[in-house]
Amino acid sequence: MRIVILVRHGTHAEVGQILSGRSEIALGAGGRAEAAALATALDGTPVASLHVSPRRRARETATPFAARRALTADIAPALDEIDFGAFTGRAFADLDGDPEWFRWNAERATARCPGGETMAEACARAERYLAQLAPDGFPALCVTHCDVIRGLVVQQLGIGFERLFALECDPASRTTIDLDSGRVIALNERVRP
Repeated sequence: MRIVILVRHGTHAEVGQILSGRSEIALGAGGRAEAAALATALDGTPVASLHVSPRRRARETATPFAARRALTADIAPALDEIDFGAFTGRAFADLDGDPEWFRWNAERATARCPGGETMAEACARAERYLAQLAPDGFPALCVTHCDVIRGLVVQQLGIGFERLFALECDPASRTTIDLDSGRVIALNERVRP
């Protein structure tokens, strides 16, 4: 079985307030505690390889796990945050009145972020990356971002991007999928520090 454990990065100062996108914001104290608790919670979980988005918050989330397992993280640009283009760095409160933001959220299957990418492009790059992992690299732990995880799950289930917001994906949560069977084994599992 090709099992993939998808981990969302831990909490940082902008979570829920600003669309950080591909910024290099660091984890806050809470996010570092979440990362440490997650690493401990995964002690009994088999993991053969570690793959991490190039964003600082993802790398910092992976660090305690990598240290506990003596694993080297593969930095994977394919697991990077969606390129939100002109939306990047804007407060969600400001985006709420933007017609392009409304269109992006209403038409996730086809809409493109101004100057950025589509949901389909972001998910396709992540899917291609997972598909090319060596057989001995499973189970694989991948530290990435909320929309990438939700996109992979809806693709896995074949329910389409319009159902994206039906899925929760909290900071430092893990979602486990089986690429071979198409099953979602666990969704949004959280460990509190």
